[in-house]
Amino acid sequence: MTPSRRDFLLTSAAGVVAAPLARAIEPIKRPGPKPDLKLGLAAYSFRQFLTGKTPEMTLFDFIDLAAGLPLDGVELTSYYFAATDDGYLDKLKAHAAAKKLAISGVPVGNNFCVRDEARRRTEIDLVKAWVGRAARLGAKTVRIFAGNQEKGDTLADAQKRVVSALEECCPVAEKAGVVLALENHGGITDTPDHLLDLVRPVTSPALGVNIDTGNFHTPDPYADVARIAPYGVVCQVKTEVTPAGGKKQDADLGRVVKILKDANYHGFVVLEYEAAEDPKVAVPRHVRELRKLIG
Repeated sequence: MTPSRRDFLLTSAAGVVAAPLARAIEPIKRPGPKPDLKLGLAAYSFRQFLTGKTPEMTLFDFIDLAAGLPLDGVELTSYYFAATDDGYLDKLKAHAAAKKLAISGVPVGNNFCVRDEARRRTEIDLVKAWVGRAARLGAKTVRIFAGNQEKGDTLADAQKRVVSALEECCPVAEKAGVVLALENHGGITDTPDHLLDLVRPVTSPALGVNIDTGNFHTPDPYADVARIAPYGVVCQVKTEVTPAGGKKQDADLGRVVKILKDANYHGFVVLEYEAAEDPKVAVPRHVRELRKLIG
């Protein structure tokens, strides 16, 4: 008997993304009548300390830092893994568990738009490899990108390549019990319509949307976040927004959380801090604010 979308997501996301992914114009059918928001923190928030020849911070250090904040989980950005062997992954998983933090997901940087088939194959294989690593870590989502339209390419052709890549990666994610979360990361996902043009054709239950609240540079970013919220399986919250034709401004986090609750969102709300203030100072303040808003 083939499992239904609901069965798959109830099993794979273990209550984090517990809903079937409807297509066409239908949003995700959530597992209950009340929203269920869990608070996480992205390692990307401390990127300046996690990079370089001699990083000041490891992912283990990041987990320790997160353990001192009122969080439910951590998002371990793939860029900062010191290794990818099973032993290293098992140690990370055990360390997070010892600190009573879930590993909410693993963001990956990929580009499915590339026209060169060998390069596109490398991008697909990258995502597949991280799906396996995320599963070993106990993470339920892998954040992915669509990519950028190349010069001389058409949007329609770029979209076809992305959809084809998604359709190839999704069965691997299904088998691993992981959900791919396609982010509104600009490029060919710069508007809600462009993002959903890529999600809707894919029938696999292992695909959803990563809602990045700071990535729409449209006249009304909040309205556009609200449009994709019903499809969301992960949400990365930014502390700033930049409307089209306007200046960068502090995000209304209360409004963001209300949008998610109004969409009956179930899943992690991950602070991904990118503003100028020292994250070691700013992140704890924003985490506490989000904790109060989420309840």
